[in-house]
Parts: sequence; C-alpha cells; structure tokens
Amino acid sequence: MEKNKKNMILTINPGSTSTKIALFEEDNQILTETIVHSAEDIDRFPSINQQYDYRKNLITKTLRANGYRLENIDAFVARGGDMGSCAAGTYLVEECLLEFNSISRHMDHACELASHIATEFAKKHGGVAYMVNPPTVDEFMDVARICGFRDVWRRCRTHTLNQKEVAIRHAESTGNEYSELNLIVCHIGGGVTVTAHRKGRMIDSNAIMKGDGPMAPTRSGTIPAQELLEMAFSGKFTHQELWDRVSKTGGLMDHLGTADAREIRERIDNGDGYAHVVYDAMIYQIAKYVGSMAVSLEGNVDNILLTGGIAHDEYFVAEITRQIKWIAPIVVYAGEFEMEALAAGALRVMNGQEQPILFDGKPVWDETKFRDSVRRNSYDQAICSYES
Repeated sequence: MEKNKKNMILTINPGSTSTKIALFEEDNQILTETIVHSAEDIDRFPSINQQYDYRKNLITKTLRANGYRLENIDAFVARGGDMGSCAAGTYLVEECLLEFNSISRHMDHACELASHIATEFAKKHGGVAYMVNPPTVDEFMDVARICGFRDVWRRCRTHTLNQKEVAIRHAESTGNEYSELNLIVCHIGGGVTVTAHRKGRMIDSNAIMKGDGPMAPTRSGTIPAQELLEMAFSGKFTHQELWDRVSKTGGLMDHLGTADAREIRERIDNGDGYAHVVYDAMIYQIAKYVGSMAVSLEGNVDNILLTGGIAHDEYFVAEITRQIKWIAPIVVYAGEFEMEALAAGALRVMNGQEQPILFDGKPVWDETKFRDSVRRNSYDQAICSYES
C-alpha cells in the first residue's frame, strides 16, 4: 500500500427487503445507500441463495452510479450470518468460512450472502474480504447456558455487531477501555436483545430469534411453554406458521397489526388504550430483562446503554428510565451502528491494532465436550480442562 494512502472500505449488509452498503475512507463515511428490494423482486427467487447475483449486481451498479470503482477499494466487509458458536472479532474470509456458510445450502437470512459477495469482489478487483462480529459470537458463562431440559441449551444469538460497537463507543467516550467496564446493552429494534457485558465479554443475553426474552415489535419473546405446546399440537397451525409468529410476526405486530413504533405512538396519542397497554408491556418486559442482566453482573453495573431504532422514542426512553434508573446511569445511543461497526472492525486489523481471526469451523463451546468434562472431573477442573 502506498505510504499515507487512506484505506477504502466497503461494508455490505443484506437484509430481508434491502441491501445496505456504505463506503468509508478510514473511519470517515463518504457514501451510504439503502438498496430497497420490492416484494415482487424478492418473490422472483425461490430461495435466498438464488438472490446472490441480483444483489451483487445492484451493489456494483449503485457504486458506479455514485462514481466509485470496486478496483479502488481495499477491503470488503460482510455482515456475518450463522457461524455456529464462534469468537468475537474480525474474521478473514477464507475457504473454511465460506464452506461453513456455503451458498449451496439453504440460507436462513440474506445476510449470509454478504461474505460470498465480499469474497468475489476481493478476488476480482483486489483487496481483502472480512467479516466482523457475527450474531453467533459466543461468550456466555456456563451457568447461563443451562435450562430445564438436559438436551436443550441456551444459545448465544444476539445483535453482536451493534451491541459491541455501542459498548466500544461508550467506553471511548468515557475515557475507558471496553474491557474495563460492566455494561448492560439493550438493542431495541424489530428484535430486542438485552445483554450483560462483563469486562469486554457478553456473558448472558436473550436469543430473540429463538423465542427467548422480552416481546419485541416483530418477535414474540418468551411464551408460556404449556400454551405454546397446546397450540403446536392443536392441529390449527403448521410448524412454519408458529415459527413465523415467534420470529417474524409476533409481538407488537401480532397484537396491533404493525411493528412501526411511530404509528403505535400516534395511536396511543389518539386514545387507543389497547395500543398503550401493549406498548407499555413491551417496555416492562425489557426492563425486567435489564434487571436479570444486573444479576448476571452481580449488581456491579457501570452503565445501561439503550440503542436501536426505538431508542429515538422519547416516551419509551422516559418510561424505561423510570423503571431501571435505580440500577445504573442510562445512556442513549439511538439508532444502529452496524455499518460503522463493520468498517471499524476491518480498520483495526488493517492498522495492526488487532489480528484477524482465521475460522476453523470448530465451535468455541461444545455441549458434548463440556458435559463429558464436567462428569469426569470436578466443575472447576472441568472448566480448566475445557478451556485448555
């Protein structure tokens, strides 16, 4: 690289109905575009896998329309998908990672296309492909993994990318290192995750896509198990219908027919009492989970951070503050910082502040290995054996 040449970084974040891209010169964002995909366009493709060329070509077309060439970009950074139980950090996208996230298998979310698009751009136009903090980063403490079924484990699946970026930003703003603070970070968007960050590690959280945690705009959150079982075996619902209700159309959407907090707030202001009680119930449930994460941190909480789109709502912030302010001071980082987080992760590697992670396909935590180790040894010995 030329001396004093600034790194050009393209971040790629495919979602269900859009593909977001942003171009950075070092940490300075010089372009951001949201490429919206109509339902008609998406419906042309029977699977997410088959959207690959469609989304890739639109990214190229959008960059060219704004006067940028792929040949001038140094790093292509992908939003991560399902990587299994993995470590936090910036991954160099290589063959093992691509094989694990193979485009030949059925993909559950469009974000899983990003690493393949980034790799093709890097190979064709020069540069390096990275992936930063996928949602399956796993830093749970062991007691947080166990539930009431011996063959079911609580899995770490959270808004890792935005959660860690907000935590790092907050630490820097207070003159601290992320690894020095105990934080509770609440990502409040279409899904809601409430996470305990202890000295730079996410030791407990709720897996919102798995039906775990507080109600959210489009997720059901935790449902009483007996009632859910009765629904599942009633013959009235298919497996897919219930799964969609848990992960896509539950929560505010199920109750009120919309997931738009602004519309709901307008309905409340116009006297809709049911909208009011449902919205307050969501806030209450989030507050309860903040309290549970305070227990995870044994009451030693430096700050509670509120982030995500709904953190823009003054009523929401005021009401949840009233309920949780006794735990720790609250700081609001409204909106999402995913594109900035992708660029920042790549830049730390490019500037030599961090080493890139080479994905080997091995989970950082494996239930069989852990359980066998505990049975053979004392718990303390098992932890040492497992971590070694």
